[in-house]
Amino acid sequence: MGRAYQNRKESMAKTSDANARVYSKYSREIYVCAKAGGVDTDGNLALRGLVERAKKDQVPSHVIDKAIDKAKGGGGEDFAVARYEGFGPGNCMVIVDCLTDNPNRTFGDVRQCFTKTKCKIGAQGSVSHLFDHSAILMFAGDDDEGVLDALMMADVDVSDIENEDGKITVFAPHNEYAKAKQALIETLGEIDFEVDEVQFIPQITAAIAPQEREMFDKFLDMLNDLDDVQNVYHNAEL
Repeated sequence: MGRAYQNRKESMAKTSDANARVYSKYSREIYVCAKAGGVDTDGNLALRGLVERAKKDQVPSHVIDKAIDKAKGGGGEDFAVARYEGFGPGNCMVIVDCLTDNPNRTFGDVRQCFTKTKCKIGAQGSVSHLFDHSAILMFAGDDDEGVLDALMMADVDVSDIENEDGKITVFAPHNEYAKAKQALIETLGEIDFEVDEVQFIPQITAAIAPQEREMFDKFLDMLNDLDDVQNVYHNAEL
């Protein structure tokens, strides 16, 4: 698998806007996750990982609690997942994940980011077949063989395991996320996951020419400034 997923995380960190916008994105994602899978973090491992990640990104507890309390009521907004694909500056491949209560508005806003940077939004499936939709779990450790044995005993379909610099990284298909995380917790006890996410990881990467870098950064800034955009994945080498 390599470390391609870190490129996406680094680019997001550089192009994230004000804290308020980051809080808003987390709040929406926590609300949707809690509403879909339940508000108990012991029973909803996806919510548990999301809350832990929000805390590491310094999202205040009151923002997290408010989103979960909102989900308890069962009412509120009805957000839907929207995913857009296309080609960004330098012809890099891009996937944009959104949570929206108005798909027409969101599509128009995302399409404008592509057109204003002379990029091309594509049809569904135009680039996603060249990404692996993977669960990624990274934590401190060095016994990758023991971890692999535990996952296999739990019948987890492991894609890859990396053991580097005292960190073990488990890659599994996105639909194996809960099973993989549960197996690790049952085997190792409470784990402080450094990475606990589901991402699109590019199968191949592409270098961005120096003359394209400014436009590429502008493109990411525009996308991440949209309230409906949750994550942007790409195969650009930065």
